[in-house]
Amino acid sequence: MDISFGAAFMVGLLGSGHCLGMCGGLVSAFFLKLNARGPWPYLGYHTGRIAVYATIGLIAALLGSALVSTGRLGLAQGALQIVAGLIVILLGLDLLGLAPIRNAFGFAPLSWLRRQFMTATQKGPIVGSLIGGAINGLMPCSMTLAMAVKATTAPTPPEGMLLMLAFGAGTLPSMLSASLLFGKLGPALRGGLLKAAALTVIALGVSTFWQGLRYFLVMSRLVG
Repeated sequence: MDISFGAAFMVGLLGSGHCLGMCGGLVSAFFLKLNARGPWPYLGYHTGRIAVYATIGLIAALLGSALVSTGRLGLAQGALQIVAGLIVILLGLDLLGLAPIRNAFGFAPLSWLRRQFMTATQKGPIVGSLIGGAINGLMPCSMTLAMAVKATTAPTPPEGMLLMLAFGAGTLPSMLSASLLFGKLGPALRGGLLKAAALTVIALGVSTFWQGLRYFLVMSRLVG
């Protein structure tokens, strides 16, 4: 498995405390209001959520490819990796509460997402859970945004999609058990898991930055 895929999976897995803290109550309330019975609504919810992650990864990788193709291929690719690495590092620091600027970006307006999320319960257990999961995937989250930025540097669009799928797979254990574990993980454990996830994000950002810098310097010599 590519190291980026493994790191993305670990970010999702180690981010359990963050996922439960940010979304645990929301997910629990959603399923209580949905009055879901059986496994299908839960399957639909997480299918919708992870499908959105995969779509974001695909779009991010396509955007990265488009940016690279606008300039000198090698130099542009190295520059993109440098910028993406720095952004991922900042998002990791944001998860630790150490970033100079707090992340205020999401994939859609938060007020609209919250409105659509709760009205999705009126669409029925299967359709409603699919819509709810998809909206959950668009919720503002520094971890998700960091993985999306990393996906812009993927060699191909399918690999960008797979990177986000790996991240989504890592979040499954905590999100599947959100209604059971919410409020039962102590602050110390949740804080420890969040720190581990943030450090993994930062390590991924440093790796991306270093790869981009080396590539940019090599290509500068060749072009020059």
